[in-house]
Amino acid sequence: MGSLLLVCVACFNFLFLICEVKGNGIVEEGTVFINGNSPIAKTDENFICATLDWWPPEKCDYGTCSWGRASLLDLDLKNTVFLNAVKAFSPLKIRIGGTLEDKLIYETEGNPQPCTPFSKNSSELFGFTQGCLSLARWDELNSFFKKSGALIIFGLNALNGRSIHPNHTATGPWNSSNAASLIRYTVKKGYSIYGWEFGNELCGNGVGVRVAADLYASDTNMLQKLIQEIYRGVNVKPQIMGPGGFFDHGWFEKYIAKTAGSLNVVTHHIYNLGAGRDEHVIDRILNPSVLDYGGGVFKDLQNILKRSRSSAAAWVGESGGAYNSGRDKVTNAFVFSFWYLDQLGLASIHDTKTYCRQSLIGGNYGLLNTNTFVPNPDYYSALLWHRLMGRSVLSTNFKGTKMIRAYSHCAKRSLGITLLLINLDEKNTVEAKLNFNGTLIHGKQVSRTIREEYHLSPLGGNIQSQTVLLNGKVLSVDSSGSIPALKPVTVFASKPITVAPYSIVFVHLPNVVIPACK
Repeated sequence: MGSLLLVCVACFNFLFLICEVKGNGIVEEGTVFINGNSPIAKTDENFICATLDWWPPEKCDYGTCSWGRASLLDLDLKNTVFLNAVKAFSPLKIRIGGTLEDKLIYETEGNPQPCTPFSKNSSELFGFTQGCLSLARWDELNSFFKKSGALIIFGLNALNGRSIHPNHTATGPWNSSNAASLIRYTVKKGYSIYGWEFGNELCGNGVGVRVAADLYASDTNMLQKLIQEIYRGVNVKPQIMGPGGFFDHGWFEKYIAKTAGSLNVVTHHIYNLGAGRDEHVIDRILNPSVLDYGGGVFKDLQNILKRSRSSAAAWVGESGGAYNSGRDKVTNAFVFSFWYLDQLGLASIHDTKTYCRQSLIGGNYGLLNTNTFVPNPDYYSALLWHRLMGRSVLSTNFKGTKMIRAYSHCAKRSLGITLLLINLDEKNTVEAKLNFNGTLIHGKQVSRTIREEYHLSPLGGNIQSQTVLLNGKVLSVDSSGSIPALKPVTVFASKPITVAPYSIVFVHLPNVVIPACK
């Protein structure tokens, strides 16, 4: 009776999805080719990361002030939805940083000087005066991090002590004393830091200010020695990360070569969709050629690391897609999951270990709503990736329409594989079959088994909606602030995978056995 019930449920769910997606347009057929011999890359176990920033409410772009009280200095750490949203990942990597990190000083124990926040001043670098992180606030932040189980990467001020010239070049050695005081206090209090990152967007041509690769490398090596000294006797030492800026081939190549043995993680930033004010951001998101082009940086950095003597791993340390705080109803709406999930797929293929989304909250690209803390669509996309996509990345290609993006990994903490399909087409449904290029081990007859599917679509079919549906049902937090359960529908594995227009589907196939995932 139990087996019969499962079959009936599977048939009903599959028929419901077919009826829902075939109302308009045509149905196109295609094949997903997966080579299961061996993984082509491996990510970190916790690949998903999000950022928290220092921008105060006065941060405005194009006449719009979108940051609210999302700054680390005044973010509401007692908000239940916020805590639950972070805890749902168990754990979520959180990178603390951003433009103002290189203007932030840290309160020092026994120092009577006032610790004042950032203040808007257009004549100052980055448009704000120097700000200060009080030790009391650092204590509060670490209390939240411990409750939420987050893994913290902290971006240190890399401009402290340097001279900034009219040509926007910073020279002179880094003054490490203030950073050392914060690090010592952190160790003394027993706070867990996953990594210390050195500076923000000072590499290459810089954003506002630039530092030469030789000098930056020398100071990164000094930071590594400082960390080793302060963490002496501590079993698990934090990662040393840098440079936290936009990829510049020559600069990065020199920096990586000169930090071999000191640098654990090479971090770079991505805003490849243009300015947030640009009215054509959606057009670029839905253009397969634009998405393909975005993989070039991942490949270039991967090649540099392969050729170098460094054992450092590649991370995306910050990525908001559209710079200057994103674009409202685009980078915080359903349509942005097309770009975001495609970025996660491309980055994984090229051995990127972690991908940090700008932002967890704040601006127009937060995973959470800046005012209510309620999850935006990309939050659920990130959570599904985190729960379903394992470390081992599989070679995956889709033959058919160019509007389908396809990625697959060995399943996370379960048997089989997980496949991600993204349909950029506004009208046409796609029915996809699977082909394992002869690498499927027929230990079980997969065609007679059940698979699990998670279909994401926008409310009312509007890709600029900030409400997302999972298998036709609205995802929303309940009255207690709890994150909703993400439950799949079950479908016979022999059926083609149906991907509706403007939709995304994660497919878990627990009974697929291939050498790469054994």
